[in-house]
Amino acid sequence: MRFFKNILALSAKELRSLLGDPVLVVLIVFTFTGLVYSAATGVSNDVKNAAVGIIDGDRSPLSRQITAALLPPHFQTPVAVSREQADALLDKGELVFVLEFPPHFQRDVLLGREPQVQLLADATTITQAGLGQAYISQIFHSEIIDFLQQKQLIEEIMPVKPVVTLEFNPNASDVWPLAIMEVDNMIAMITLVLVGAAVIRERERGTIEHLLVMPVGAAEIVLAKILANGLVICTVAVLSMRFMVGGLLQVPLSGSLALFALGTVIFMFSIAALAIMLATLAPTMPQYSLLMMPVYIIALMFSGSSSPRSNMPQAAQWISEYWPTTQFVSFAQSVLLRGAGPELVWPQLLIMTITGALFLLLALVRFRKMLEKQG
Repeated sequence: MRFFKNILALSAKELRSLLGDPVLVVLIVFTFTGLVYSAATGVSNDVKNAAVGIIDGDRSPLSRQITAALLPPHFQTPVAVSREQADALLDKGELVFVLEFPPHFQRDVLLGREPQVQLLADATTITQAGLGQAYISQIFHSEIIDFLQQKQLIEEIMPVKPVVTLEFNPNASDVWPLAIMEVDNMIAMITLVLVGAAVIRERERGTIEHLLVMPVGAAEIVLAKILANGLVICTVAVLSMRFMVGGLLQVPLSGSLALFALGTVIFMFSIAALAIMLATLAPTMPQYSLLMMPVYIIALMFSGSSSPRSNMPQAAQWISEYWPTTQFVSFAQSVLLRGAGPELVWPQLLIMTITGALFLLLALVRFRKMLEKQG
């Protein structure tokens, strides 16, 4: 009982220290509100408001029909430009696409001569250029078929008619996965910052000597720091997922929020243990930041939150397969987007628990060595 009483007393001290620091409190609140909202709505992988210039050398009903089909929100209203103007506007970045119709375009189409239409794209805007040229090509072919009144004929002779069903995100909205992944990423970042800062703060302020003369052990100190900071982080993360992601951003959370909270506690525990281990290697906060950021960035890149893991080299997949960040991203996507239950995500929970226990063991060893040096 004394062990648990010491942990509770030290946790209360950590909470008072954390909540008494207005900068950290503002950072936590802003991270799980403003950063989540801006990451979900400010970054889009879709084509939106792409500027299109038209060089119409034909001025026929068909060229005007294709031009009129380039509609918002994917494209801005197309503007007529000359060849010289198009080059200058592309150089300035004011146009993303330039579509040039040759003279006698409609006549050649009706005669079956297959005229060539040129599409120029500013490939420095990688996503817009890649997806936009595919959209324009689809619109171009669709309008040609409609103009020749061959749509019904093509549908009749097609041996197979594809039927596409989008699961878990029927509108293919970027906001849904981006918002959830941002909360996951912020849990890892804030845990590394707060728990590491809690250890560094003891050393920089000299209060670690007070702990050395108290009847408490290294395990009690470490667990108290994890418990106090973890309680704040998990509470704010779940509230952010419920009211920011599920409320303001209107992302339908298909799975159990309680199951997500359980996974968050386990994930936070493993990351907090890692943070303490890293903090024992750095004597000051600037040095800890230089050590923490590469760890966070590499774990984020390999986790699959920003790009599919199947796109990564096989060696990278093997190395990062059992990292807590990798398992938590898979867990959060399965629970919140696919509605998975405990029977499907227990392997991720088990792996995060094992890695957390390993990190905690290493953190205790390092923390005891640090206390011996201080003593």
